[in-house]
Amino acid sequence: MSAQAPNAVILVRATSFVPNPATAADNAFQTDAPEGQSDETTSAQAVAEMDALADALRAAGVRVHVFEDDDHTRPDSVFPNNWLSTHAGGYVAVYPMYASNRRHERRTDVLEMLKSEYRVQTIVDYSGLEPDGVFLEGTGAMVLDHISRVAYTARSHRADTAVLERFCADFNYEPMAFDAVDSSGVPVYHTNVIACVGTEVALIALEMIPDAIRREQVRERLSVNGRTVIELTEQQVREFAGNAVELCGRTPDGRKGYVMAMSARARRSLTPEQVATIEEHSQIVAVDIPTIELAGGSVRCMIAGIHLDRRRPHLQVGLTEAVEAINEDNPVTPDGRYVDGLDERDGALADA
Repeated sequence: MSAQAPNAVILVRATSFVPNPATAADNAFQTDAPEGQSDETTSAQAVAEMDALADALRAAGVRVHVFEDDDHTRPDSVFPNNWLSTHAGGYVAVYPMYASNRRHERRTDVLEMLKSEYRVQTIVDYSGLEPDGVFLEGTGAMVLDHISRVAYTARSHRADTAVLERFCADFNYEPMAFDAVDSSGVPVYHTNVIACVGTEVALIALEMIPDAIRREQVRERLSVNGRTVIELTEQQVREFAGNAVELCGRTPDGRKGYVMAMSARARRSLTPEQVATIEEHSQIVAVDIPTIELAGGSVRCMIAGIHLDRRRPHLQVGLTEAVEAINEDNPVTPDGRYVDGLDERDGALADA
């Protein structure tokens, strides 16, 4: 695992997936399923796409944890990165969600898995801010540079700057907020549809940041450590080219290698020059997920990266003679009493 690219991820296999009507109001990337197509057909197609992504990531040497979800009241649960993020040093964040029907996507079994298989020190839960009407939808709202410790954030209903500053203070990131809009002036609903930060390369639609001064500040901050910045067009963003994520995989011979995961639609929208630049630093893994993209998110939205140290498997160690001597069943003290219980006289006193 590198600072930026996790070698393990969480995916949710949402068997009741459909585009969420509660999120359509501010998600310009969301569309309806084809007319006449049943919810059952949509869900079945989406499950096949989720399985294909899991298989592709495993084939690239990424560890994949898949959680089943058959709750029909959680149509967007395929996007766990909106409620959960993990951070080096054993830190986990849980976030306040904008759409009320997404708030019960948060799952204790996911957190318990992290605690049992990885080293978790602290879970910081911001979800209690939802009644106050302030939201920060995880690594959808923020695109995190884990190397330079910068949180790039497009302001929206789903990215409140007060919560952003609180998160940055708690997790030691520099907040870098900006406005981002499409050509019709509609605000970008999630930062991760216009930007992806990798170790050596970043993809971002700088043209969608209308403030020229802020645009150049973002460009400079992304490239200050030598990272190559690939500028995306708005049309490429609409094809989900910005919704990619860098992971750390393994080659068949065990060597570490970076993987840039994106949808096949996003891959097709890139120019040969852009592809060549990405492939100087990472292997592109592209999977067709047209059904899931109806919900307005793509591959990056489907992945919650695990930036935590893994626990070693528990080893059964044989007991030494000294340990065995004090590890008897019902050991007796020098005065003849059992250590793990009351003798008859003690019991009688207790009943008196």
